[in-house]
Amino acid sequence: MTATPQTRAHAPWTPLGADGARWHSGFWADVARRTREVTVPTMWDMLRDPAISPGLRNFQIAAGVAEGEHQGPPFMDGDTYKWLESAVVQLELEWDDELAERIAELGRLIASVQREDGYLHTPTAIAERQELQVRPLADRFNFETYNLGHLITVAVRHHAVTGSHILLDVAEKAAGFLEMLATDKPTELAKSAICPSHYMAVIDLYRATGNERYLRLGEAFLRVRDEFTEGGDDNQDRIPVREQTVVTGHAVRANYLYAGLSDLVAETGDDELHAVLDRLWRDVVDTKLYLTGGCGALYDGASPDGYPWQKEISRVHQAYGRAYQLPNTTAHNESCAHIGMIFWSERMLALRPDARYADVIETIAYNALLASIGLDGDSYFYTNPLRQVRDLPYPLRRSGDTALRPTPEPPPSDERLRQHYLSCFCCPPNIARTLSEMHERIASVGPDGLYVHQYGGSRVHGQSDGAHLVLEESSQYPWDGAISYTVTEATGVLPVHLRIPGWARGARAAVNGTPLEVSEPSSYTRIEREWQVGDVITLDLPMPVRIVRGHRLAEEITNQVAVQRGPVVYCVESHELPDGVRLEQVALPRDAQFSPVQMAIGAEQVTALETEVAVLPPATESLYGDLDDGPLRRARVRLVPYYAWSNRGPSEMSVWLPVVW
Repeated sequence: MTATPQTRAHAPWTPLGADGARWHSGFWADVARRTREVTVPTMWDMLRDPAISPGLRNFQIAAGVAEGEHQGPPFMDGDTYKWLESAVVQLELEWDDELAERIAELGRLIASVQREDGYLHTPTAIAERQELQVRPLADRFNFETYNLGHLITVAVRHHAVTGSHILLDVAEKAAGFLEMLATDKPTELAKSAICPSHYMAVIDLYRATGNERYLRLGEAFLRVRDEFTEGGDDNQDRIPVREQTVVTGHAVRANYLYAGLSDLVAETGDDELHAVLDRLWRDVVDTKLYLTGGCGALYDGASPDGYPWQKEISRVHQAYGRAYQLPNTTAHNESCAHIGMIFWSERMLALRPDARYADVIETIAYNALLASIGLDGDSYFYTNPLRQVRDLPYPLRRSGDTALRPTPEPPPSDERLRQHYLSCFCCPPNIARTLSEMHERIASVGPDGLYVHQYGGSRVHGQSDGAHLVLEESSQYPWDGAISYTVTEATGVLPVHLRIPGWARGARAAVNGTPLEVSEPSSYTRIEREWQVGDVITLDLPMPVRIVRGHRLAEEITNQVAVQRGPVVYCVESHELPDGVRLEQVALPRDAQFSPVQMAIGAEQVTALETEVAVLPPATESLYGDLDDGPLRRARVRLVPYYAWSNRGPSEMSVWLPVVW
C-alpha cells in the first residue's frame, strides 16, 4: 500500500505522496538510493546493537524481555520512532517483506510497553519494573510529550502504508493520555511541551481517523500553552502565541511549534493565527536564517538580550538570537532545527502557494540538510557552523547536552568530523526520515492545478477534477539549470505551475519550443493548455556564480562575501589551499571570475568552482597588531559545495570570505 495524502480542510494545496511524485533520476534519486541502501539500514544496526546504542535495548528491558538499566537520554524513545518512520517510508516506496516484518515486530514490542492509560516512556516503565516510584511529567526534560508525538506520527504512517493497527491503536491510546493531561493536568502538559512534536502528531491522527477529538486536542494544546504563566522565551511560552511578533529561543522547539500550529490552521481556517505564523516565518527568513538555511545561531544566550526590564530576561540555548545575529565559527545550527524549518515551510506552502516557502525548503535541502550527513550516508553532524578554524581556545558542544556515557575531551577544534553515532541521537534519525520523505516536497495539487516546487530528477503524476497529467523531468539540477519535462500521460486540462527560484534571474520557459512569459523570481509561472502526450516543457534557469553579501547589521560578515551558484552555497576548505596559505589569508577579489569544474570528493562527483583569490599577509598572533603593508599575491583555489565539506578528514572551512577591491 501507499499512503494517501490527507485532504486538509483549509489547506487546498495537497502535497503529492509516493503515488504522485518520485525521484527517478539525477541528484535526488542518488540521495534517495543512498538513504535506502545505507542510511536507514546502518542506523538500524546501531540502534539494535547495545554496545553502540540503547535504542532497542531500552524497549526490551521495559517490556521485560531483557534485564538492565535504562541508558541514554530520555528522548531516545522518540529517536527510535523517527528511525522507524524512515523505515516505514522506505517500505512505502518499495515493499520488502523482511523490512515489513521487522517493523511489525518492533511495533509489537513498543505496544507491549504501553500502560493502560496510554502513557509510554521506557525510563518510567523500567523504573516501575524495579518497583521505583516515578511520576510521569515530573521533569519537563524527560521529553515524554516529544516521544509520544513521534510515536503517533509513525503510527499514522504505518497504518496508511500497511493497513495494520499494531501501532495505530497505540497512538490512539497515547492521544487519550495527552487528552487527559490537557483536561486534568494542564500545567504539567504545558511545562512538558518542549520540542512539541505532539502538535503535528495529533493533527496527523485526526486526518487518519476523522475523529474530531484529536482536532479538539490540537486546539487544547494551544489553549494550555497560552494560559501557562510560568513560561519563557526559550520555549516560546512567555506570551501567548497570537501576541508574538518575533521568533526567540530554542530553534527546534520554535520550528516544531509553528509547524504544528500551521497544521492546526489547515484544519480550522484560523486566519488570525495564519497571519501570526506568516509574520513569524518571515521574521526568521528575513533576519535570522543562515545563507545555508541553518537555524538557531546561539549555543547559549539571553532573550530578550539587553532588554531594560531585567525581569524579562531568561536563558536561551540552541536558540535564535537577535535579528542579524549570525556568528559563523560559533554557529549552533542544530540539524533538527533546519529540519523543523522544512516542516514549518512545507505546511505554510500547503496553506498558500507562495514560492518563498519552497525557496527556503530548497535552500535547506541542498545546503544545511545535506551537510548534516556525510557523503558516506552514515555519519552525521549535530551542529553546522559556517566556519571551522584551527586551535579554537574553547570547546564547543558537538552532539547536544545529554551524553549516553562520560565522553573524553573533545578533539582539537580543527578536527570537526561527522560521527557515526552521537550520544545525543536526535538528529541522525531526523535526517533519515527527512531524506526518505523528500519526494513528498516535489509537487502539490490544488484548486488551480499542479504546482512543481522542487527540481532534481522527478516523475510527477497530478490529477484534479477528472484531469490528470504525468511529467517526467530530465535535468542535471542543481549543477545545471536546464530542466525539461516530457508529458507521458494526459487527460483534460490541468494547469502547471513551475517555481522560479528566488536566486534565478533571466529565467526562460517554453512548450514545444514556443516561448512563454515567465514570472518574477520567487513566484510560479502558470502554463495552461490542453496537454498532449509528447509535449515538452523546458525551463532554463541561468546559473551564473553570484557573490553575495549580508545585511549591514550582520556584524560577523561585514566586508565579507559568500559564493552561490544556483541553489548551492560554496565554501573554501583548507584541502584546496596552496601549501603555506592559511584559511584566514584567503580573500575574494571583487572582480573574481569562476570556472565550474567537475571533481570527486570521495565517491561523489560535484561541481566545484575554480577561481583566483587574493592571499593576505599572515594574521597577527597577538590580540591586536599593526597592519602589514606587504603586497597581496594571488593563488588559484577551488571552492566546494558547503554540503560536501569535512568529507576528506580534518580541515578548516569558511563560507564567508573577506572581499578586496
